[in-house]
Amino acid sequence: MQIRIEAVDLPGRSCPGGPDSPDLLDVHVAVQRRERPGELLDLHPGDAASAVWTLECTAGPLAGGIDLKGPYVQGRPGQRFVYLVWGNVDQDGGFTMFRRAKLMFDGVDGRILAEAVAAGRLVARLGLTDVKGLPLCAAVRPPLVTWSVESATGV
Repeated sequence: MQIRIEAVDLPGRSCPGGPDSPDLLDVHVAVQRRERPGELLDLHPGDAASAVWTLECTAGPLAGGIDLKGPYVQGRPGQRFVYLVWGNVDQDGGFTMFRRAKLMFDGVDGRILAEAVAAGRLVARLGLTDVKGLPLCAAVRPPLVTWSVESATGV
């Protein structure tokens, strides 16, 4: 099955630094691979109109529900999530992470998850700018994300 993340309202290419750090001028967002924090999927600039990621995963039984696993799925059973990582890209193309958002699966209604397994695709739709105008971070659950089902075949 697939997990498709559709993001809009990205915060922009620049982000103010902290008291002891400079402003960030080339902000990007990507999905971080489990156990390989330097391996990023589909880096998008922070000023893009939207960002989309499609992740392959497997679904299996979990006491009282469904467990998702895959190369980009993090956490323990019952506490699974996907990391959306924010970083600054330097002149040499190096990525330095400065914050992450956890797209939490415990916020997915069990019926929606079961339908997604049958249809082949679970879809997350969310905005990536927080209330302060900065890159979204911390645990992300409804109402900040809307979960739905699509056919993986596009039919």
